[in-house]
This record gives sequence, C-alpha cells and structure tokens, in this order.
Amino acid sequence: MEDNYDVIVLGTGLKECIMSGLMSVSKLKVLHMDKNGYYGAESASLNLEDLYKRFRGSEAPPKELGRTRDYCVDLCPKYLMACGDLVKMLLHTRVTKYLEFKSVAGCYVQQGGKIHKVPATPTEALNSGLMGIFQKRRFRDFIQFVSNYKESDPKTHSGLDLNKMTCQQCFDYWKLEPGTVLFTGHCIALYPDDSYLKQPAKDMIERCKLYAYSVSRYGNSPFIYPIWGLGGLPEGFSRLCAVYGGVYMLNKPIQEIVYDKDGRVTGVKSEGQVAKCKMLLADPTYFVGTDKIKKVGEVARCICIMKHPIAGTNNESAQLIIPSAELKRNNDIYISMVSYHHKVAANGYYICVVSTKVETKDPKKELAAALALLGQIDQQFFWVSDIYEPTGDGKKDGVYITSSYDPTTHFETATVEAISLYQRMTGNKVDLTISAEPEDLEDKSDASAPPPVENKAPESGAAGQTAGLDQNELAAADKALQAETDKAGAEPKKP
Repeated sequence: MEDNYDVIVLGTGLKECIMSGLMSVSKLKVLHMDKNGYYGAESASLNLEDLYKRFRGSEAPPKELGRTRDYCVDLCPKYLMACGDLVKMLLHTRVTKYLEFKSVAGCYVQQGGKIHKVPATPTEALNSGLMGIFQKRRFRDFIQFVSNYKESDPKTHSGLDLNKMTCQQCFDYWKLEPGTVLFTGHCIALYPDDSYLKQPAKDMIERCKLYAYSVSRYGNSPFIYPIWGLGGLPEGFSRLCAVYGGVYMLNKPIQEIVYDKDGRVTGVKSEGQVAKCKMLLADPTYFVGTDKIKKVGEVARCICIMKHPIAGTNNESAQLIIPSAELKRNNDIYISMVSYHHKVAANGYYICVVSTKVETKDPKKELAAALALLGQIDQQFFWVSDIYEPTGDGKKDGVYITSSYDPTTHFETATVEAISLYQRMTGNKVDLTISAEPEDLEDKSDASAPPPVENKAPESGAAGQTAGLDQNELAAADKALQAETDKAGAEPKKP
C-alpha cells in the first residue's frame, strides 16, 4: 500500500468504479479502497442475509423466502438506457464481457388515478388511454418532429429555435394538453420535476430522441438491466481496473486524508500506512462532517419483496413513475420492479423499490400512495438517506467527490456526472463515438458466450428507422388514427 499513485479512489460505488476503470485504461496508476467488505457501496446488491443484517440486525430471514444466495437486492435500483452513455462506456471498455442483460418489460405512468403503459410504438400510442383521439394526432405530429429533428439540418427544425424556445412553449406549439405534457416530460424525457418547462427545449427533444431510439433496440421499453443485479456493474469496472494494473483493497478503514501545507491532497492513511497520490476521488460518505460536501436533501426508499407483479403491469419487470402533479408534490415517485427472471430473487418472488425525494417530516407517509399500488407485500425495508453534493470542483485541492444517488430509476444523471468528472480529472473526453446496437453488445471474442441482452427487438424494429420509429408501423397507425378522427367528425388543425 505504501506507494505512489496517480489517483486513489475511495468507495466502490458505480461512479467510482467507472472512474477507476477509465483512468486505468488511460494508463494512470490507481489504488482503489473501500471501508466496506463488499463492492457497490450505496449502489450495492445484497443477498437476503446481508439485507436482513443491514435493516433488521440479528433477525433471520423467514424460510419461506427461499435461499439467501438466490437474492441480489439493489439498494439503489436503476436501469440502463439501452442507447445511453453508460452502455456506450460499457462497450468502449469491453466491460460487457463480464455481464449479461435483460430488457425491462415495460414503462408505466400513473395518471388520473390509473396505471397506463407509456407508449413505446405508434400502435401503442394509438391505443393508449392517456390521450383522446385528437390529442393522439397532435402527439403523433410531435413525435414525428422529434424523430426527424437534427440539429445540423435546419430543414428538420420546423422553423423552431429550440435553443431559445422553452419546453413549455414547444409543447404549446404542438398543442399538447397538460396530461400529455406530464407523461412526455416525466416518463419519456425523464425529468424529475417541472422546472425543466422553463428551460430551452433542445435538451428535452434530445432526451425524447434517446428514449425512442433506445426503445427501438429491444422493444417494450428503453431500458436494460443486468442479470444478477446492479452489483455486477461496479464489479465489472473493478475487473477492468485490475486488468490494467489497478490495486483493490476492501475492508480498509480510512484514518485520514493527508494534505500538504497548501491544502492540496497528497495521500490517504489507513491502518497506520500512507499511500501517496496526486488526485483523490471519493464518494461523499468519506467526507461527512467536513466543509467539502453539503447536504442538499434526503431520499426515502422502501424495498418490497412480493409474490406477484404490480397490478396493471403483469410483467416480470417494469418502471412505474407517479408524476409529482398526480399527488400534488414537488417531486416524482419512482417504482422499479425486477424479479426471479433476472436471478435477483428466489423463484416466484418480485423485488420492488419505491423512492422519492423527501419533502416532509414524515417520509414514510410520502410513499404510502405508491406502496398501495403494489398490493400484498411479504417483507419491506424502509430507510432514508442523505443527499450530498461536493462544494468544490477539485481543481484547487485535488479532491474530487461524487454526488449521492438521486431517487430516479435510471443511470442518466449518474453517467453525466462520471463523464464530467473524468474530463475534469484527466483533461480528456470519454470516447462515446461507439454505437449501441444490439450486435455491439455481443462479445465477439467468445463465440460460446450467451447473448448479453435477452428479449431483443425484431430486426425490422432495429434497422431502417428514424430515431427509433418504425415507418411502416407509423404509417399504419396514422391511417387507423385518421379513420378514428373521421369517425369522430372533426379534423384537428396541425400547429
């Protein structure tokens, strides 16, 4: 341990492991330490026995739940956007050879007190109960605009300047009703609250394009999820780091962060030994009580073990979002559901996790409406964790600190942070030029390896599309919609 390193990383959460892997590939000498005896930190996946130890102390798990080793329960469950930057990083670093994925079966939204599937295809949009007949046509026009939009081609802009037009103005232009705006902004563009409505529309359009493109890869939803849980992600990047010479140490208590007289980090002391470094990267739990982080809120989470899927989804996996306006809140409530099909629970069991940003002094009550949607719950584990953010950017003292995980059920915000950190620490950009096509996820170096993603979309749904829209299906849906519109006796004017 007593050696000189370019970077010391504290904590084995996903963001920290991504960084150690990328920096090792960049030929930096890395020491990666964790005070815990397991990988993952806040984003760890625990077996049943460890889950009970964490939340119930000495209480033993009921025998009817099955074998403890059959469980890999995520403390901070999140899905991967199929064509998002995290998948591109997995491909760029070839960490995919350590993992297998399964597509998430569906995305849902609660609106008007009912659960609806978020439309993933033009046909689903046509049959969706989220919109009336005329609104479906307007939504279809909006999605067609999103599909065709290219920043470099003014002909696709429909005369709109998305850098000046706000999201609300964009929705108004396409005459989208409040209910349509609600599920589009929160369930397709994946914004956690309504503050985005006052921001330039370009980011929202790009988010919608990414959602549609990701849906086209594997079908029913834009998300994929690792078989055996999220714990495989940090472990995969840890292996990558080790392959390139990185050193890993678990169960290492951190006694002191060492600085020079100018306040710049020079090393880390553990068990009486000091490892020297030029830069330090850490999760915020290593700086609690210092002025290098600040608390910005709390996240309430509840893990639920059940014997059935969420009513209204009837799938082996799902994301369900309850938009803030539905419950007159400021922040959305998120529900993720995976099951024994993903090898994260004993046969016949489902794992649901409900999460949101805390707004009151009774966080458990804030989750009550979401928990009511789950039906009978066999076991549940509730906790509240602090949300921390760094107070500095690390350039002055060489200390770079990640933020706590937010309550969302996807890794998009975490990935953006990791990319930013890498650029600040190394001065280089992460190579994200690789595509994220289904065939790219296959490890061609091992012909005997199983396909890393199950439930692939048919080839006709993956190629020859514009931003994920199958043009033949779009035409058929439009024809059916026109017939319904004619039957209703009116034709809404296009904006």
